[in-house]
Amino acid sequence: MTTGRVEAPTRREADLYATSSRTILLALAPILVALTLAGALLLALGVDPLTYYGYVLQRGLLSPLGFEGTITRMAPLLLLAASLIVAFQAGIWNLGGDGQFLLGALTAAAAGPPLAAHLPVSAALLLCLIVGAGVGAVWALLPALLRAYQGVNEIITTLMMSFLGVSFANVLVKLVFRDTTTTVPQTRTLPVADRLPRLFDTTVTSGVLIGLVAIVVVQLVITRTAFGLRLRVVGANARAAVHAGLPVPRLVVAAFVISAGLAGLAGAVEILGVEGNVRADWNPAFSLTVVPLVFLARFNGFAAIFFVFLFSVLSIGGESAAHRMGVPSFFNLVIVALVLVLLALAEYLGGRRLSGPVA
Repeated sequence: MTTGRVEAPTRREADLYATSSRTILLALAPILVALTLAGALLLALGVDPLTYYGYVLQRGLLSPLGFEGTITRMAPLLLLAASLIVAFQAGIWNLGGDGQFLLGALTAAAAGPPLAAHLPVSAALLLCLIVGAGVGAVWALLPALLRAYQGVNEIITTLMMSFLGVSFANVLVKLVFRDTTTTVPQTRTLPVADRLPRLFDTTVTSGVLIGLVAIVVVQLVITRTAFGLRLRVVGANARAAVHAGLPVPRLVVAAFVISAGLAGLAGAVEILGVEGNVRADWNPAFSLTVVPLVFLARFNGFAAIFFVFLFSVLSIGGESAAHRMGVPSFFNLVIVALVLVLLALAEYLGGRRLSGPVA
């Protein structure tokens, strides 16, 4: 009996270790291979890949200003990652994040200056964050209701609403919220003193704390609460969820609203922390860029923080390295695309290896 008590936990620990090792390998291997392939592309362009990656690390991680820029870049990406985790865990493809992001940003930019002029800065910022999240959530109601009650494919509807949201935001900037004191079509600029406070006398916006809190809360809600369990059941098998008596349509709408609200909040954080205004035709297109990071993290919030950090280093450092070495500015997206393709290939080969003995 004593032997049995000792062996059972040991076997479970060994299985857990093997599973964790495989998950880490499948997550990191595509990144390493993608960097190697990207290095081969750099060689074909006549650029030394070691020098290029050295600049990326120097500008995005090792220099004080570069590191601060990396952490600041993480703020909206973390909120968008949290948004996508909620949607994907519920089995929903919310691909309208760019429209929700931009409308949330525009709302915060339009409301910020007048609110800051009549309210304490903290109250004005809080209201802007709430309104930005609310506008993002409202913009997703139509795709949510169509998916929940009519079964309409949300991939199509969210992409269409994203396109409409981006175009509508540009129209509002040019015709409704334009700052008439400038020649460039943009909203009024929120003064630096009225923006989100900086951390520890650096250029890092406190928006990164909002992003970290949001993604940790999402992870805990998804994994530790009854509501999160219901969302995961719906995402795993909607028909089984119906037979289990779960209110699937309401859960789908709730997941959509939470996901879109976080995307709108990401836009508000970017404006209130960094940009200060919205210019015409401005669209950083962060949402679709975050999708592969969330897949690399296996929809895990804590792992998503790590991958968002890596991407931020690559993004900030890559911008400087590309300018210095004559590499196209979109080369970072090539690396992300390679990572995504290799991730899919690794998942396919890993699945075949595990199912082979059973078959």
